[in-house]
Amino acid sequence: MLITVQKYGGTSVGSPEKIQHVADRVIHAYHKTKRVVVVVSAMGSATDVLIGLAKQLSLVPDPREYDALISTGENVSAALLSMALIQKGFSAISLTGAQAGILTESTHMRAKILTVDPSRIHDELSKDRIVVVTGFQGVNTLGEVTTIGRGGSDTSAVVLAAALNAKNCEIFTDVEGIYTTDPREVSLARKIPEISYDEMLELASLGAGVLHPRAVECGKQHGVHIHVRSTFKPDQGSWVKETNMEVSKPVTGITASEEQVILSILNLSHTPGVAGQVFQALADAGINVDMIVQSVENGSQNHISFSVHEEDVLKAKMVSEKMAALLGSNQVVLDEDVSKISIVGVGMISRPGIAAKMFSTLGNLGINIKRITTSEIKISCAISRKDTKKALETLHHVFDLDRV
Repeated sequence: MLITVQKYGGTSVGSPEKIQHVADRVIHAYHKTKRVVVVVSAMGSATDVLIGLAKQLSLVPDPREYDALISTGENVSAALLSMALIQKGFSAISLTGAQAGILTESTHMRAKILTVDPSRIHDELSKDRIVVVTGFQGVNTLGEVTTIGRGGSDTSAVVLAAALNAKNCEIFTDVEGIYTTDPREVSLARKIPEISYDEMLELASLGAGVLHPRAVECGKQHGVHIHVRSTFKPDQGSWVKETNMEVSKPVTGITASEEQVILSILNLSHTPGVAGQVFQALADAGINVDMIVQSVENGSQNHISFSVHEEDVLKAKMVSEKMAALLGSNQVVLDEDVSKISIVGVGMISRPGIAAKMFSTLGNLGINIKRITTSEIKISCAISRKDTKKALETLHHVFDLDRV
């Protein structure tokens, strides 16, 4: 029997009035299928408020207690939405990630979901209840609450859709779909009706906030079509799925992320295994790195630099300084004036000259490129933050994304 899985973001459930509106949308879906599972984020800025409280007491909060704190935001949203549905005459129940059967690895703050036991959800659905599940959280084998990273409610929803054998997962948000770039920054940004998993995964990984990368990855792995739609408008939104559409342009979308910091460990010994030790230590600390550059001076001195998300910078700096001391380096340097701008498109594979066009465009604007990374369908450049908007608008036009 068809099961509808929906997810509502923090802006969608940001007030009692908005929760009432979401309840009406959920009821509309219930009338169609009678089997509805809803995943919710914390209300509005609730998670940021909780993180702010934590950081008033500790700059690097204990991971277990951090998860115990910030997971409470989703509990509030789920309970309130269930109350609204019950008040409207429908049977509903809120479930935490643990109650919904979401088992994660033992790590905290960015735990990966290992398995889902949907038996409790199926049991509640069989009683004609609308099931409201807290996003962003699960439980580990020790029975402790874990969280799966900022934006993780998207992942919760897609994982549940896969576990429940739902063909589609609807992601309701405050935007009308997926755009060629952030429409708040570029007025000529266009909505993309359909985009491939691979392109969306790159865009999401590079800073497009509309979807969490792991949600896209899970959708691709399990064949769940992701439908991104507006909570507040009856718009058809955008679909993320395998697509055989003819690619007419080499670039599908452009992202910019100003949440990057570059760390450099200077004057390391140029001997085998040094880079491996540095990045193993960062990996052991759960830190994702990007834009890695290694340079050798005078044949003996080695400089290693890399970028991290700004939320990881304190931990990354501590690890880097420890490794620098261990390996004989005399300095760890931070560059916080970093913005990563990226172009993405499967059409790049068969179109030579895309990189040259991007670099030339930035050069003509007088923008210096600090770092470059590439893949088959992505080119990223680190630039100064003050140049972000100018670069975004110009590249969007140069790659013909402001026209259909």
